[in-house]
Amino acid sequence: MELLIDRWGAVRCVYAEAIDLSRLGDLTIRRASHVEPDERGQWWADLSPVGGPLLGPFDRRGAALAAEERWLDSHWLI
Repeated sequence: MELLIDRWGAVRCVYAEAIDLSRLGDLTIRRASHVEPDERGQWWADLSPVGGPLLGPFDRRGAALAAEERWLDSHWLI
């Protein structure tokens, strides 16, 4: 789990339960994306909540989730 800490002490990360984030202070949790299937059963990762692209289609949900995580790691957690 990567934590990005800005110069004012605000922390940004992709939420996981690897550590108790509440120990860092008050939390604000917001959705970074939506991973959903379309009418043909193809999976899409919509990263528009953080100003990102629509990734897909993917045959499996796991592939869409992996693409979502890669994009967030390389474009949002910088």
